[in-house]
Amino acid sequence: MKILLKNIDLLNPYQKLNNKKNDLEIIDGIITKIGKNIKVDDDVKTFDLDGVIAAPGFFDMHVHLREPGREDKETIVSGCRSAARGGFTGIGCMPNTTPTIDSAEVISSIKQKASNELTSVFVIAAATKNREGELLSSMFELMENGSVAFSDDGVAIKSAAILKRVMEYSKMFDVPIIEHCEDNSMAGGGVNEGVISTQLGLKPAPSIAEYLIIMRDILMAEYTNSKVHIAHISTKRGVQMVRDAKKMGVKVTAEVAPHHFTLDETRLLTYDTNFKMNPPLRERKDVEEIIKGLQDGTIDCVASDHAPHTIEEKNLPFDQAPNGIIGLETEVGLTLNELYHKQILSLEQIIEKLSINPRLILNIPVPQIKKGEPANLTLLDINKSWIVNISEFFSKSINSPYAGTELKGNAIGVINNKKMFINNNFFNI
Repeated sequence: MKILLKNIDLLNPYQKLNNKKNDLEIIDGIITKIGKNIKVDDDVKTFDLDGVIAAPGFFDMHVHLREPGREDKETIVSGCRSAARGGFTGIGCMPNTTPTIDSAEVISSIKQKASNELTSVFVIAAATKNREGELLSSMFELMENGSVAFSDDGVAIKSAAILKRVMEYSKMFDVPIIEHCEDNSMAGGGVNEGVISTQLGLKPAPSIAEYLIIMRDILMAEYTNSKVHIAHISTKRGVQMVRDAKKMGVKVTAEVAPHHFTLDETRLLTYDTNFKMNPPLRERKDVEEIIKGLQDGTIDCVASDHAPHTIEEKNLPFDQAPNGIIGLETEVGLTLNELYHKQILSLEQIIEKLSINPRLILNIPVPQIKKGEPANLTLLDINKSWIVNISEFFSKSINSPYAGTELKGNAIGVINNKKMFINNNFFNI
């Protein structure tokens, strides 16, 4: 099938590409022409995208698809379609499923179920068996079957001894260990430790729990000369430690979720469980340091930590409700609204953090916008004003704290795997 995107701006800092008002012809999913006033037959499906930007397809490297095990919350298909609606052509799925993603069979099942979707799924396998921190997973076999990184996400790798062995093996494959940085002996709280947790009378989650694991992991990455990626960083001190480690040449990267640069702990005063996540919302000083870390490159990418839960679970009393929120369908809008329109990051920097850097961290090729390449694009309207309506989400879950929020800027479409999503519809191209 042939389609034509007319009057579209092309922006890919990885290629040093910034061309205005181009036409883009795509045949059977391949970019065949780029230029001005491309002529096509009348029966060719044409989209006039004046004012829209085509960027290399966005990639969220931290997504919980819940399948296998909790298909009532999300499935691979619903998660992929939620990602496409949110502007993502690729996602990394985390291993805390039931059964755990620690075998070739589970990886194969996930890849098979995602094989017909627009959004490509890249598997992040468990570092240890059942994520228990006792025995290493079959890392060679998992890599051979398509794993792109290892993590025990949901918990930190249990001990320094196991972490050392995991990092030594991961170094052989040149892949990162992705760490949930929380000391398990201080885990379990849903509110940042401080005045707010005392006022609410809820079990706290102290920020030092994050510091300790970040410090441990940085030291171990330095000792083993291997790669570590700090997931959903949430504290001022944590950002400072990553910044200092990078200056020392340690192979450390970091991500932040939008809720940690848009919200703080005061939002918990209503006991609304949609503001309960792990790591928890922190103090304003932490939010401000995260923004500095995004600006100076300490934080490499933005990732949603998309964590679907049922309405029944989130309606439990606060201390019993699960941690986590969905984020795939609000991530791009929040990033553009809070970071671009408030002049914290340039559009090029946002594309780096939402598309380029996640792929570089995971050794995945960065899409290029040029003739002969597969079309892997996110289409952005950076001035589109919209209101978050959770009833329109493609995710099976609606646990979002952003319902009713007005945002400026969003993805309006995506193209990948010979498929296109635009105007709220999928079709083959």
